[in-house]
Amino acid sequence: MPDEKIFNVLFLCTGNSARSVMAECALNRLGNGRFRAFSAGSHPAGTVHPYAVDLLRRLDHPTGSLRSKSWDEFAAPRAPKMDFIFTVCDNAAGEVCPVWPGQPIAAHWPFPDPAAFKGTEAETRAFFARIYGMIERRLSLFVSLPVASLDRLSLDRSLAKMEKATPQSATSEPTA
Repeated sequence: MPDEKIFNVLFLCTGNSARSVMAECALNRLGNGRFRAFSAGSHPAGTVHPYAVDLLRRLDHPTGSLRSKSWDEFAAPRAPKMDFIFTVCDNAAGEVCPVWPGQPIAAHWPFPDPAAFKGTEAETRAFFARIYGMIERRLSLFVSLPVASLDRLSLDRSLAKMEKATPQSATSEPTA
């Protein structure tokens, strides 16, 4: 429906090289046009991790415009107004964030950092895939919420429950 609101969602992490970028891509697909996802970092790495890019390509996500960027871009006056902001790593949740116009609903959804994983190339790529799967499952729950019809308190509660209800085990497989 053309009159339906499109919700802007910003995923934050420290480096904006893996988790936040994977979340951006996953939500842009899962959201079916109801959500527009972005990602940024408090201290951007400057590049998207090559294993994240490779995984996203293999899962048929568009990757041409992906880049590691500062969250300052989204606090600027001309930036899109965010409806939701999710931190996806422990460091970004503890940092002092910019003031976001419009007071978006925020939640902390930590995921293990695949960029920090130590192992063989095959093990590291598998770990990236597992983290993507965890992110995708969480976002599948998020997009199933009747966001447009819930009040702020109900949304806050639902998002907090989602963090507790979905295990953060890095042993699960991606669904895409």
